[in-house]
Amino acid sequence: MKKLSILILSCACMLGTVLSVAPGQAQAQSSALKKGVQSERVLELQQQLHSLGYFKAGFTGYYGSLTSKAVARFQRDNGLTPDGVAGAATQARLDSFGEVRVTALDQLARIIYSEARGESFEGQVAVGAVVLNRVQSGEFPSSIPDVILQPGQFTAVQDGQYRLKPNKTAYRAARQALNGADPTNGSLFYYNPAIATAKWSKNRPAVISLGRHTFTN
Repeated sequence: MKKLSILILSCACMLGTVLSVAPGQAQAQSSALKKGVQSERVLELQQQLHSLGYFKAGFTGYYGSLTSKAVARFQRDNGLTPDGVAGAATQARLDSFGEVRVTALDQLARIIYSEARGESFEGQVAVGAVVLNRVQSGEFPSSIPDVILQPGQFTAVQDGQYRLKPNKTAYRAARQALNGADPTNGSLFYYNPAIATAKWSKNRPAVISLGRHTFTN
């Protein structure tokens, strides 16, 4: 009976050990980047791959087929399983090459600050969301930098305010937008009714008004 009790206790301890490992394993799996994910981390991944010559497409923050194929090529060249999923080992190997200095996050924060620094935090996130909605729409360039710098699209780029240094709030708004926040419900345009002169802006159906901006499609 004594031996049986010891055996049961040993089994319980072993089971407890297995269970204590499982949450960590689940966390590691959930931190992997793969198809269908949109986030700030995906944007960083694309920029790292680009700096190493693996990613030739636009920076979108969305993990699609092009990102997956670029990851697989990087993995193959670095002795990793080429599954196209950026897990812990792949991300650690990428990080070993150093940080990317100029990022699309900086550019998104810059356009938010220059276009909407007087707006509420939600209004600033909304401007970032419009940029990301354009990237995914098929009607505009397919990268964050190209959408922002497309000629004739943003007043702040035209008048030079885009060169202003963004503050912490603008960066926080940019990250919120990159991680899926969209107060505009998918809008592709916005304007300030108090100063807008273009009739085409005012003729578009309004989706929502936030602060001084009306967002449209």
